Amino acid sequence: MKTKAAAANAGNLIMTGVVLMLLGDLLFALNDAMGKWLLTNFALGQVLVIRSVGSFIVLGPMIARQGPMALFRVEQKRLQFIRVFMATADVALFYAAVAYLPLADVMTFYMAGPIYIAALSHFFLGEKIGWRRWLAVLVGFAGVVIALRPSTAMLSLPSLFGLAGSLAFALSLVMSRYLRSTSDTTLVTWQTIAALATGIVLSIGHWQPATLVNWSGMLLLGVVATCAHLLITRSLKLAPASLLAPMQYTLLLWAIVLGYILFNDIPDMQIIVGAAIIVFAGLFIFHRKNLKETVPVEAVPPDGH
Repeated sequence: MKTKAAAANAGNLIMTGVVLMLLGDLLFALNDAMGKWLLTNFALGQVLVIRSVGSFIVLGPMIARQGPMALFRVEQKRLQFIRVFMATADVALFYAAVAYLPLADVMTFYMAGPIYIAALSHFFLGEKIGWRRWLAVLVGFAGVVIALRPSTAMLSLPSLFGLAGSLAFALSLVMSRYLRSTSDTTLVTWQTIAALATGIVLSIGHWQPATLVNWSGMLLLGVVATCAHLLITRSLKLAPASLLAPMQYTLLLWAIVLGYILFNDIPDMQIIVGAAIIVFAGLFIFHRKNLKETVPVEAVPPDGH
């Protein structure tokens, strides 16, 4: 009976993780659209600074609740630093790419995240994958190459920003899973501080006056992004990274819808083909994960984190 109850509890936690990931992805899609709109008038550094300040509207009470000193009591400081670096690179590179490319184009590069995560989880998280999923990883990479438009986009800096950002994104998710015993507040606070510092450096000589609506938009960007980060960080503690990864594909749907409504962007055929291949490969990995593996008890985090 205890075994059945434990299995049922683990299943409930995993389902909660999936729901939180989907909600987080929706908020990230709104964040991405807002960021693209703001970057048409303001420099990346300025947006990062005010966005980070807005993040502390959400994080402030959470930091006070757990105690500021808890931010410094973390496990594996070197890995924490790597995760913060990757999370900061993800944000900066994404905004750098979306400032010049349609939302759906940039999101297509990010849709390869689950492909990278499947490969990285094999080495760093011990989530073993078989030859069929390795083949799907290679097919997914082929989709990325198609979406990159090798004849022209390999020389496009915004496209390279998107590709590098998607790699940083995947690595930050894997690190979040690995460091799941660290509190959500601590994980998100340090990456927000790093984004703030990066924004201050990048904004030197590029700061512009803004209206109340613009300031409010940048602050709201931080609130929405932080809520999304917290939801996704929590979801990664409740379910394996390779199981949650395919949920990221909802971002592509939202990017196409919001890109069309807000910016009149319509993805071209090469982006659609590349995205379809990436999604197919990712969903196959997801299918094989469910078919071949169960979730070990030790993968479910203890309560209270």
